[in-house]
Amino acid sequence: MGIHAKITGASALTRRRKAAMIVQMLISDGGALSLSDLPDPLQELLTRELGAIRLVDRDTVSAVAEEFVTELETIGLSAPGTRDGAITALADHLSPALAEKLRAQMDAVRNGDHWPRIIDLSVERIVPIMTAESIEICAVVLSKLPVRKAAEVLVKTPGDRARRITYAMSQTAKIAPETVRKIGAALAHDYGTPKPLAFENAPVQRLGAILNATATDTREDVLEGLGAADPDFADDVRRAIFTFKDIAPRVKPTDIPNCLRSVDNDVMATAVAAALAGEPAMVESAEYILKNLSQRMATQLREDAAERGRIKKAEAETAMATVTTAIRDLVETGIITLRDPETEEDADS
Repeated sequence: MGIHAKITGASALTRRRKAAMIVQMLISDGGALSLSDLPDPLQELLTRELGAIRLVDRDTVSAVAEEFVTELETIGLSAPGTRDGAITALADHLSPALAEKLRAQMDAVRNGDHWPRIIDLSVERIVPIMTAESIEICAVVLSKLPVRKAAEVLVKTPGDRARRITYAMSQTAKIAPETVRKIGAALAHDYGTPKPLAFENAPVQRLGAILNATATDTREDVLEGLGAADPDFADDVRRAIFTFKDIAPRVKPTDIPNCLRSVDNDVMATAVAAALAGEPAMVESAEYILKNLSQRMATQLREDAAERGRIKKAEAETAMATVTTAIRDLVETGIITLRDPETEEDADS
């Protein structure tokens, strides 16, 4: 009977055909439909289905309409269902700057350009692209990034690979725009949406937190073993660890009073007394603390520490851990920021 055959019986119809019939009913009734909000492929399918319909008997129309109304009545909540729809729905409730940024991304992706999603990724999320993808792809990524972000990414990319990527940039002059669009779409698919992680923090931070609360002998033994197995990882873990001897090189002088405010005076005196009798790095941190307190407080603390006499190792470690925990709490809440001695040395040189 051909593609324009008369339709009878709702049960034999596909959901697409029923949707096309509902659209035709609404149009015939004078309804205004925002079909342009649908993705282009869905608009094409709808047009094709509607074009295949010519005559439909009254009973079939009634059955399809009744089924449609029944489905509407069972819906408890209707949400946008797409990223574009969500952006449109929330635009008036977001900050103006973020809403504008998301609209620009929406328009860009609708036009086939997925690069805004890659460009807006943090440096930490772009670096893995530079180490996992081919040199040629990485050269394109680096070329698309804003200059400042590209420089940050390059600094955090392993040296030999960074050199190969920058050389490959010289080969991108004649690359076709369509190829660049396809690369952007593929990268947005693979990296644009964060993958669910089993752990909130990276391995370095997790192990560093554990070793912070571990006895000195155990901590040094673990770090020594790590150094033999993976020197780079061991170095990163050492940087993540914050112990009493790190106070002098990493805490700013002006932050010292604030750091010690929540520490009990007796605990502080015990920690200082143990540190002054310890290795040079411990002595340095103890003197650093005393130097950056008021003269009255420093004098009192030094006198209290002198009265402690010889302190047992376990008691010393507990007191020092209390001090460093108070400092780390301020760091984690953003009240203070630790210095990075290696970065400062690089800046000075």
